[in-house]
Amino acid sequence: MSGLLALLDDVAAIAKVAASSVDDIAGMTAEAGTKTVGIVIDDAAVTPTYVQGFKAERELPIIWKITKGSFFNKLVILLPVAMLMNAFAPWLVTPLLMIGGAYLCFEGAEKVVHAIMPHADPQIEADFAVGDPVHLEEARVKGAIKTDFILSAEIMTISLAAIPAATFWLEAATLALVGIAITVVVYGSVALIVKMDDIGLWMARTARTGFGRAFGRGLVRGMPKFLKVLSVIGTAAMLWVGGSIILHGLEVTHLWAAPYEAIHHFAVAVGEQVQAGRRGFAEWAVTAFADGIAGLLIGLVLIPIVTRVFGLFKKA
Repeated sequence: MSGLLALLDDVAAIAKVAASSVDDIAGMTAEAGTKTVGIVIDDAAVTPTYVQGFKAERELPIIWKITKGSFFNKLVILLPVAMLMNAFAPWLVTPLLMIGGAYLCFEGAEKVVHAIMPHADPQIEADFAVGDPVHLEEARVKGAIKTDFILSAEIMTISLAAIPAATFWLEAATLALVGIAITVVVYGSVALIVKMDDIGLWMARTARTGFGRAFGRGLVRGMPKFLKVLSVIGTAAMLWVGGSIILHGLEVTHLWAAPYEAIHHFAVAVGEQVQAGRRGFAEWAVTAFADGIAGLLIGLVLIPIVTRVFGLFKKA
């Protein structure tokens, strides 16, 4: 009997450890996930463009193909690479974050320039020049998965940097959970956004009440505007996150700490001028705005450089 009680006591102790590990993973996942909000918003804003021009019945299958590619990117390729890097070359995390931040600044600045000076997208024109819907779909899916790989790499790197030091398996489990959760949220949201106008059209035609039909018509009319707003938010988030990553990286690596420190001191000074209950939000808002401006300036500098480099590669 005493042996059975001892066994039950051991099982209870193991259960407590397991429960504690689950709580740790959940807490670290939430903390890491909040750091990637800018990229998540942009990913959700960009992906719907990959299903434009297709029949309604092909939209969800295309999104599902992209979702599977995203899972493969995060869990099969990037997760092992991130864990190996964290174990054997942790000094690479900050430089890689800064490279990813530069990419976000470049993409965000490009969207701003495109909004100010609209021009045709050569890639989209080349896709539609294919003519064959099957080949067009394959090309769009491949392009979306390539874009997802870059964004996923940044998401996984940011998440890894945000995870507190823990055991190898706890960090791996947290990173895997972050990857799965973000993929489900992003592409679940994309599927809902893409089909929302169809839902609105169905309600406008079949709803039994006038309010329901009016709500459906409102969805149909409102979704294009919503997508534009989401795109603006995504662009702003890219510039904010990218600028923040680069400025923080410069400060951490002691290459140039002045911009990061100046923004921090200015945010604190502004926070001291508002009520105590709003001080935290004021400091965050000032910091985010300054990081976004810095990200835009960095991106504008990168546009001619990257364009020139790609031009040389094409010539080669």
